[in-house]
Amino acid sequence: MKALVATNKNEPLVCKDVEMPVPGDGEVLIRMQAGALNHRDVWILKGMYTGLTFPSILGSDGVGIDPDGRSVIINPSICYGKNPADKSGTYQIGGDYYRSLGMPQSGTFAEYMAIHKDYVVAKPKHMRIEEAAALPLAGLTAWRALFTKCKAKKGDKVLISGIGGGVALMAMQFAIAVGASVYVTSSSEEKIARAMAMGAKGGALYTQAGWAKGFGKSVGGFDVIIDSAGGDGFSDLIRLCNQEARVCFYGGTRGAINQLNPYPIFWNQLTIMGSTMGTAEDFREMVDFVDKYVIVPVVDSVYDLEDGNEACLKMEAGGQFGKIVLKIV
Repeated sequence: MKALVATNKNEPLVCKDVEMPVPGDGEVLIRMQAGALNHRDVWILKGMYTGLTFPSILGSDGVGIDPDGRSVIINPSICYGKNPADKSGTYQIGGDYYRSLGMPQSGTFAEYMAIHKDYVVAKPKHMRIEEAAALPLAGLTAWRALFTKCKAKKGDKVLISGIGGGVALMAMQFAIAVGASVYVTSSSEEKIARAMAMGAKGGALYTQAGWAKGFGKSVGGFDVIIDSAGGDGFSDLIRLCNQEARVCFYGGTRGAINQLNPYPIFWNQLTIMGSTMGTAEDFREMVDFVDKYVIVPVVDSVYDLEDGNEACLKMEAGGQFGKIVLKIV
């Protein structure tokens, strides 16, 4: 079968013939139709990830056909834990450790993959194949940050930073669906405009000096803030919090959070949380929510599997609005 293989750090992906996977105990063989890139794929190729193992078939997101002929999406969060408070690696396959698909476990960028049956869920019927491939990791991460962690609800005022990325867009779509008032930040006026066309109330350019002060004066404070960047700009987000606001970050693309003033945090009784991926329960609830509200993940572009390196270069450039998908069949 064909697969997109990472052979070593700082080396391009290679589309090559590899052995067909043999399903183990409790596993099913999925005929893959499409996968989607995540930043972790690019970081792995650059050697900027822990536990590097080469050669490896990358890919955490995917959709395919199971042995019963069902169209299914893959839960990429393996052995996360039995409940939101337990990430000890005891879920379903006892003794294994938590990991994401696509290293060390073979991922979705292949014509076939073997995966435990507990990690496949029927694809919502309203989605095209490319849209379904874009859902799993982004949808799961956004769901856990927004609902499991921050308990976002109708009437909340929500700010989502860095709109245009897959997780940020899913968080925005989820929050709008539940009846929250959603605002966004970006370095691109075009991305803010596109977010507003999807239902966001407004946005701000975080690249402008003093943006948070002006934004706060014009739109007020927020009950929930979802962030992917960290860095020195995190302090600006804290300035925008209402009393008892909940702040959750799921990434750190701008690095360490420096010079964070503790006073507004304790004075306003803020809750600041980190979040990574999610449980099997989170995943099922997320898919049910997407099905109920007919939410469609945003797809930026679609590449053939053989063009995986070109797709990675686009992701690295950072100009996408939505997910970058690899078509497998």
